[in-house]
Amino acid sequence: MNSLPGHWRVGILYDIGCQLHHTLQKWDFMPQFFHQLVFAVSIFHAYGHQWACQLWYHPRKAELWGLSDGEGCERFWSELRKLIPGLRVTGVRYMV
Repeated sequence: MNSLPGHWRVGILYDIGCQLHHTLQKWDFMPQFFHQLVFAVSIFHAYGHQWACQLWYHPRKAELWGLSDGEGCERFWSELRKLIPGLRVTGVRYMV
């Protein structure tokens, strides 16, 4: 954050972004950068949150997010799961 210009905003799109936002405020974590942070909850998870949370943290309610749904990382890991069988270690397992 020290390397970014002061007028830049950093978006944090996280499944529980609302809780992260409140925690950072409560514990006064990174107060010098807090004005640059914008929080949102990924679209899939937003509907599981309370109505007030959806109003404040839904990515469609803020210009910063554009049409991002916040699920890009989920899709990436979903594609990688096809590689898991080929990466498993075979051999003797030792019980401890």
